Amino acid sequence: MIELSSLKNTHRVTGTIKRVGRGIGSGKGKTCGRGTKGMKARSGYKRRWGTEGGQLPVFRKIPIRGFSRTRFQDNEFSINLGLLESYFNDGDTVNLQTLRERGVLSNKENPIIKVLGSGILTKKLILEVNAVSKSVAAKVAEVSGEIRIVS
Repeated sequence: MIELSSLKNTHRVTGTIKRVGRGIGSGKGKTCGRGTKGMKARSGYKRRWGTEGGQLPVFRKIPIRGFSRTRFQDNEFSINLGLLESYFNDGDTVNLQTLRERGVLSNKENPIIKVLGSGILTKKLILEVNAVSKSVAAKVAEVSGEIRIVS
């Protein structure tokens, strides 16, 4: 028969708890490992989120009336070869205008277009884009396509 005293906690490893404030011989007596004086030595101390120890915290550096990352974002549109394979036919030209016509890009956007190499390319395409990856250049060369870098 199983008794309560014979049960063991098998789910989590329990470390030995260091008992503080039990005399100087224990190694954690008197100040109990908190040092002497200061905010951290007092009872009821809690660390505030965002405090940086004398340095001005990030949340105080950010403007009060709102902050937007849009000023610092790159206006770049990445598209994979696999998607180009599904959107375009053999011999088509891929550029900003044709991407808008197929509904890949909205008319408001005017981004830098970069083609990435994920997917398989079987159609001969003419790419008129701003940038391509090395794997795209190899895959387009295999199907005897053409790449024109537009600045």
